[in-house]
Amino acid sequence: MGGRVWLGLLAWVVLGSSDMQRIHDIYRPTEERRNDWREVERALADDELKEQTSRCMNCGQPFCHAYGCPLGNLVPDQNRAVAQGDWKRAYALLSANSDFPEFTSRICPALCEASCTRQLDEDAVMVRQSEKRIIETAFANGWVVPHPPKTENGKSVAVIGAGPAGLSAAVTLRRRGFAVTVYERRKNIGGLLRYGIPNFKLDKALIDRRRKVLEAEGIRFVTNCEVGKDVSAEWLKNEHDAIVVAIGTPAARDLKIPGRELKGIHLALELLEGQNRFLTGEIPEPPICAKGKKVLVIGGGDTGSDCVGTSIRQGAESVTQIEIMPKPPEARDASTPWPLWPYMLRTSSSHKEGCERSWNLNSLEFIGKDDVEGVEVEAVDWEFSPEGRPIKFHAVPNSKKVIQADLVFLAMGFTGVPAENPVVSQLKLAQTPRTALVADPTRNIFCVGDCASGASLVVRALASGKSLQI
Repeated sequence: MGGRVWLGLLAWVVLGSSDMQRIHDIYRPTEERRNDWREVERALADDELKEQTSRCMNCGQPFCHAYGCPLGNLVPDQNRAVAQGDWKRAYALLSANSDFPEFTSRICPALCEASCTRQLDEDAVMVRQSEKRIIETAFANGWVVPHPPKTENGKSVAVIGAGPAGLSAAVTLRRRGFAVTVYERRKNIGGLLRYGIPNFKLDKALIDRRRKVLEAEGIRFVTNCEVGKDVSAEWLKNEHDAIVVAIGTPAARDLKIPGRELKGIHLALELLEGQNRFLTGEIPEPPICAKGKKVLVIGGGDTGSDCVGTSIRQGAESVTQIEIMPKPPEARDASTPWPLWPYMLRTSSSHKEGCERSWNLNSLEFIGKDDVEGVEVEAVDWEFSPEGRPIKFHAVPNSKKVIQADLVFLAMGFTGVPAENPVVSQLKLAQTPRTALVADPTRNIFCVGDCASGASLVVRALASGKSLQI
């Protein structure tokens, strides 16, 4: 780590700083966006992006590319092209490593920015927003075209799951000459991109737009088809030369405390998937509506934030989000020095729209008769490791209280793949102690994305699919 830091400091000294400051005002007005489902970010002007990318120092050792980005995007080169107004070259550079920049530019937390050398002394160079403009400019100008393989290799692959990892694997294999069929249990492709990420972060029309490109490359999609139910794994093995499993981590972490059976307590994806399906016309109305409700979100991560923004747009009376973990520091913690992904407080656009947040609260019991009326919580104190990481908590005496709520969403992450999942059982796949799936290349069965590594980021799922070797 020390060598990396010294390289960064050397780049800073040699290349110098800039008087140009990072733009932080990237959202549409709060009162406007909290009343619609359109993407929350405003469209930055070309001149703004040219100025922002000119802050890039084009470091001799670009940590954003080599260390930060799981896809290895050529960030400094893209920045230079944008700063020069050469959008076509910027797209050529971006698409060299990234097959779905319209997705990552909207929902990636920008790991590249966390390892930007400017982070040593000031705000990182803006990358995600320039990436979005690059890909949208490319689509607008007709530069995004299908790239079918020049030759077919005569082999067929089945991809189970049309989420980020499955789509990435499909593109990678198709361009190597495989005949690729993607099997998806839902009505439309996209996985959590479509059924988990809210529309105000990712417009689902973008998935449909990309699907047309993928189909033009020769990728076949079979939707409303659940492997293990509608078709057997044995049939897939007979039909294809290889199978790629990309089913994500479908098991959400539940909260098994007294009162869990009360009405009005839901897993986060019940809200998010239902609302997305309603907005895209799959169902006539959302199955869960927060209008006029006191909403409590348990879990402080991105999924919890998405529940906050969705509840606000549905017309919730109030929204509270609680987390058992301690409140992160406002700035990068010493336990995660540059260029690591920083442990620090993050406030999303949804939080800024109206949400009360609390940390160090352990949920003890759901209160109510038939319907939930509140949650009894207790404050906790944490013990920390020598590196500054929270490792163990203790209840604070006489700190119990009840938070009123008539609608509760559990957003505490995902636990893995259940052993009884038909894909797992019928393919006879081994699992790690944490229920991740283990590939079996001797039988030409491969696993990519969250189901192979555990729940993580979309960009890592895309990288997993892209790196697949068959």
